[in-house]
Amino acid sequence: MSAKQLSIPELLVVSRVIAVVGLSANPNRPSYEVAEYMQEQGYRIIPVNPTYEGTTILGEYCYPSLGEAAAALAEEGASIDIVDCFRRSEAIEEIADQAIAIGARCLWMQEGVFNQAAASKAIKAGMTVFMDNCLKVEHMRWELARE
Repeated sequence: MSAKQLSIPELLVVSRVIAVVGLSANPNRPSYEVAEYMQEQGYRIIPVNPTYEGTTILGEYCYPSLGEAAAALAEEGASIDIVDCFRRSEAIEEIADQAIAIGARCLWMQEGVFNQAAASKAIKAGMTVFMDNCLKVEHMRWELARE
């Protein structure tokens, strides 16, 4: 099953919940900066990082895995739209499998992150995929920032 790939502006308009895999609690890390910006723009950020499991980052509970995050959100009647990956390229294929399993709309690999096998798998499952792109930069580029 292959679905139409959404453009970045289309994706950012229809999405509300972003799971940030590898989100750090350190405000000086790029993952924190991007997540904080997207949260300020009205998106709900879901931290996914086993190192910080059970703590809160940016006021949101941190989950050890995408599956656990998706299950908790389902109880609230919500789901994950974008899986934003702040992990090494070689770790992305496993994340793609999890993103497919939870029915996420998009697999997003941050700047410097490439994994063609993961991208192909996600696209085949009907997901939109972006590699080597910063979510914050793209949001700002398309002038989607709140006034």
